[in-house]
Amino acid sequence: MKPEDTVIYVAIAESSAIVRGGLASVLKHLEGLDVQTVEISSKEGLQHCMEARRPDILIVNPQFEGWFDLEGFKSRYPEADVKCVSLIYTVVDGNRLKGYDESVDLFDDAGSLGRKISVLMGISSAEESDATSLSQREKEIVGCVVRGMTNKEIAEKLFISVHTVITHRRNITRKLQIHSAAGLTIYAIVNKLVELSEVKMAL
Repeated sequence: MKPEDTVIYVAIAESSAIVRGGLASVLKHLEGLDVQTVEISSKEGLQHCMEARRPDILIVNPQFEGWFDLEGFKSRYPEADVKCVSLIYTVVDGNRLKGYDESVDLFDDAGSLGRKISVLMGISSAEESDATSLSQREKEIVGCVVRGMTNKEIAEKLFISVHTVITHRRNITRKLQIHSAAGLTIYAIVNKLVELSEVKMAL
């Protein structure tokens, strides 16, 4: 487990300068974490990075210069304890993501990104981050539930089936371990998913 004041060295392997630079900027400004980044735009650049100073975390687009050979990368540097994180912003076959330690996407906010980095580096545990690991869709559904909407109303609002709403609600309960409307309402307010004025009737 790394102490919280340790510098975390993150390499970003991505061909798009905008995506690469934007992610680097967010990482450098994560609250409570000291992150140093290096931007990599080619396989040669990644090789130079691994030879010069090996990163703690490698965030890589699975389609980096074709398809990133994760298995080949790990076998090439077997002694390197590098956490590999997939960077997702297009539709990717799930089979291509096997072997990654974590994934991030363009819809992750800074808080979510910070929690994932902390868990990877052993600064906090996965259990500690579970309560805040809801997907964006799950957060939307929590907001709808605490505003008093029915499953049918939520489905119509989000253009999904009632069955999908029920599945999401089951996953939310499992992740948060919250089994009451009052508990879910408190969670939603504390995590700024809704305003207090929106749920006074529910309380």
